[in-house]
Amino acid sequence: MSNIKPLNLSAFALLVLAGCSATLQAQVSTQKEFITAPSAIVKKAAVTENELKRWSHLDLIKDSIPGMSVDKAYAELLQGKTGKKVIVGIVDSGVDIEHEDLQRMIWTNPKEIPGNGIDDDKNGYIDDIHGWNFLGDLVNENLEMTRIVKKGDDGSEQYKNALAQYTEKYNKALKDKEQVDFLMDVHNTLKTALNKTTYKVEDLSTITSTDPKVARSKMVMAQIFTNAGSTFDPETELSDYKEHVDDELNYNLNKDFDGRKVLGDNAEDIKNTKYGNNIVFGPDKEKALHGTHVAGIIAQVRGNNLGGDGVANNVEILTVRAVPDGDEYDKDIALAIRYAVDNGAKVINGSFGKSFSPHKQWVYDAIKYAQKKDVLIVHAAGNDGYNIDEKENINYPNDSQDNVKEFADNVITIGAINKGYGENVIADFSNFGKINVDVFAPGEEIYATVPNNKYKYLQGTSMASPNAAGVATLIRSYYPKLKAKQVKQILMDSGVMLPATVALGESNDIKPSSESSKTAKMVNAYNALLMAEKMSAK
Repeated sequence: MSNIKPLNLSAFALLVLAGCSATLQAQVSTQKEFITAPSAIVKKAAVTENELKRWSHLDLIKDSIPGMSVDKAYAELLQGKTGKKVIVGIVDSGVDIEHEDLQRMIWTNPKEIPGNGIDDDKNGYIDDIHGWNFLGDLVNENLEMTRIVKKGDDGSEQYKNALAQYTEKYNKALKDKEQVDFLMDVHNTLKTALNKTTYKVEDLSTITSTDPKVARSKMVMAQIFTNAGSTFDPETELSDYKEHVDDELNYNLNKDFDGRKVLGDNAEDIKNTKYGNNIVFGPDKEKALHGTHVAGIIAQVRGNNLGGDGVANNVEILTVRAVPDGDEYDKDIALAIRYAVDNGAKVINGSFGKSFSPHKQWVYDAIKYAQKKDVLIVHAAGNDGYNIDEKENINYPNDSQDNVKEFADNVITIGAINKGYGENVIADFSNFGKINVDVFAPGEEIYATVPNNKYKYLQGTSMASPNAAGVATLIRSYYPKLKAKQVKQILMDSGVMLPATVALGESNDIKPSSESSKTAKMVNAYNALLMAEKMSAK
């Protein structure tokens, strides 16, 4: 499932923007010295709108925000240098390849003649000009746990675990449905009272009605605004929340729903590889929101005054649509990885994950195939706030069959941080684990492209992963001699240290940062490029 974290409206615990009193740690460094974080700096002003839109590119020392120092890297390390084009595979829900801020960055298959209905490159995929859509017209799907439960009790531990998790998730979805219906009623009451569809917190003070329902709605929405911060839009956010809950009940957790029948492919047969079509944004471009956002984080055009800026500047985005609204099938992911590898991708971003993987070996084999072809796979850690080192919290796909020892050296798993450096810098939704999470990257309130020439803030390890993938792409562009495993090691070793103690998970347990990940670090482009230069010179 796509790793976007929905806002937790049920508890009114929406994310608070970085405030004016944030205390950060940094060390004033001179040019071309590693950025470290041992002494205190006080953030003296609130985060501006411009800073918010590109905070992941900012610098801990200069801006007092724990971004990846991307701007500093371009200004001080890449000025006057020419990088090599890098093909980046986006295995996701699809990408709007016609977006104004992405269309210049889209991969085109040089071996295929557009629109002639012939498989010119003889790879089995006709007219795959900009990638391939393994989902065809499929949009919604079950969760993997739903599919396992649907098959019936086979006496396995997998079935027992799936049933327990399914029951818990279904009951929660029913409660969320009650809550979202209440919140939508609050919102609609206020729209009527204000006689407008969209409104801001200051509009609430203009309401003079003495109607108890209006007064109660005003109080509830004021609290949401207090917790949510300046980017909260009730019309959009509540509609998105409602759609998320409805999709869970109607599709993800609905045992009577079969999304794959639209595709006409048997997900249990890995030998049949020729299915889907070449419409890489799928049957409804709006449903390619997740993949389009991911692509934008990596590759939206820098410095063109449109939306945000991408991390990398020498990119060709190769789209492989394999992630539905629901859990991806192992078969589709395995074939998607192989397709991206075979068409020249040197970095693959995987902003998806799930709790069960019946055919995980197919995906493991694809990861090993990518390793042989020197391809780095950057994967999101997941958004449950879990320690994924624990057996009951495994997040698939991964690179360790026993959840401990890695079988491949080309997969890096990314957790999410927010914009306030300090004990709460790790996003509370982010999974963690000192064995199975490698490093952290910006993943909260990230501004990037969404379909039909629009832009949006989204959050999740889905956003952290492409931020890290963008830095990996920079390394592979400017230092192409380095191998995938070296790029992985650079991303891990060159990061800026987290604070000594951090809050982990939605329970916000304070732990040593060494418990958060293998490195207890945050990805930093400036440091990574310095290390890449030294490593490349050897």
